[in-house]
Amino acid sequence: MIRTRHVFLLTVFLASVSSQNLTPESPSAEQSLEAATDENGEEQCTSDKTIIEKLLNNYKSFRTPSETGVIVWIEVWVQEVNSVNEITSDFDMDIYVTELWMDSALRYEHLNPCKYNLSLNSEILDQIWKPNTVFINSKSANIHKSPFKNVFLMIYPNGTVWVNYRVQVKGPCTMDFSAFPMDQQSCHLTLESFSYNNQEVDMQWMNWTTPLSLLKKEIVLPDFVMSNYSTYLKHEIYPAGVWNELTMTFVFSRRYGWYIFQAYIPTYLTIFISWISFCLGPKMIPARTMLGVNSLLALTFQFGNIMRNLPRVSYVKALDVWMLVCLTFVFCSLLELAIIGSMGARSENRQAQQQKQQQDEETTKQQKGRENSTCSHLMSPSSCPNSPRICRNHVPNDVPQSFKSYGSTDPRMRKRLIIASSSTISHAPNANRAEKVLLLDGLEETQFSQVDTKFSSMASIKMKKHWTTEEIDRMSMIVFPGLFTVFNIIYWTYYLTVNV
Repeated sequence: MIRTRHVFLLTVFLASVSSQNLTPESPSAEQSLEAATDENGEEQCTSDKTIIEKLLNNYKSFRTPSETGVIVWIEVWVQEVNSVNEITSDFDMDIYVTELWMDSALRYEHLNPCKYNLSLNSEILDQIWKPNTVFINSKSANIHKSPFKNVFLMIYPNGTVWVNYRVQVKGPCTMDFSAFPMDQQSCHLTLESFSYNNQEVDMQWMNWTTPLSLLKKEIVLPDFVMSNYSTYLKHEIYPAGVWNELTMTFVFSRRYGWYIFQAYIPTYLTIFISWISFCLGPKMIPARTMLGVNSLLALTFQFGNIMRNLPRVSYVKALDVWMLVCLTFVFCSLLELAIIGSMGARSENRQAQQQKQQQDEETTKQQKGRENSTCSHLMSPSSCPNSPRICRNHVPNDVPQSFKSYGSTDPRMRKRLIIASSSTISHAPNANRAEKVLLLDGLEETQFSQVDTKFSSMASIKMKKHWTTEEIDRMSMIVFPGLFTVFNIIYWTYYLTVNV
């Protein structure tokens, strides 16, 4: 494209040089142009100055070149893209705008010109008719003045007018941050004639060459790279008629390498650090709490630092999804830590109760042992016979005070009384001793001991079904990385292909 344009310009230049070579050699170029005849008496070519004076003598700049309308061909060369701003949703670029149309009032081929074309400055452009082309949607547009006004004007002998502007223009962009930072932004520039509808000025893209081209092989910005560009024509209806709008579309793809190093890799490391707490064990609660809280604070700081330079949109961005899921993983690790701490506290309380119960049982056994020894001593013939103490299972079976079962053996019978009459125990050492009431609960104790054994076995089975803190940590070491891997596969597969 650029090569074709350069060949065209070179052809024009060679034609101009050849036309100059047709003039006779003389000591002064100005004198040769002013000459009327040559040596053979033939008519000489007309100078540029004379042609311009004749063309502008009766020229009306307010009159359109044709009563039936004029076709204006447009071509744009993109020199450089200066910036793409997400906050203000616009882009800034330097372009060359080429306009080409036919004006029969500027024909001078009948004047025998010395040059094939006339290269003029912007002062002449102000004196001829122009299509008044504007960037209808631009925020600002300025013709470069470095150091003078960058306007090129060329008039051909057949009345073709070629105008080229070097313009710095700022246009709007349609920002969509749903896939940020793997997003693509689309920017638009629209050209149209501000003063004439398409019945008077029919603006068209050049169809014999590429209407939009780049002067550089690739346009790369710190955050974006131009990935695509295109043109299209649209007929816009206004109250004054129908206008042809020539629109250029530029697609910029974000270079997300900076966000990989500044957002994604640090969050990966933060997530991995939060998983170290699973390996510390249930007794390292302070250290695990410090890891979890620091990871949460680090993610929050990174998220706020990146979002500070972006517009406040009301929809969810790709980076929002990433950060929120990472925060959820860290929060779940803290939640797992809370569960482990709660289970550990209950386990410690249970162990303390068991130790206390064991101590109480040992104390009770010691007291029972002392009581049994005392009772056996009292039941001896030489012991105190008048003691009202009730003893069990320590009376020999061959003595009258031995236990005997009377009546029904129904286990619902809580107490059975064996009353030893005075006649039965008359042969005892103390015959006047009152009747002794003995509580017989041997059968009850046997039955209740069997029930306790059954309940204890069932409780042990239920306890085996409960998770221990070590088992929860081992399960977390597998579940958390597995779920995070699945999330990464879904996340990167979707957002890397959403704009393809």
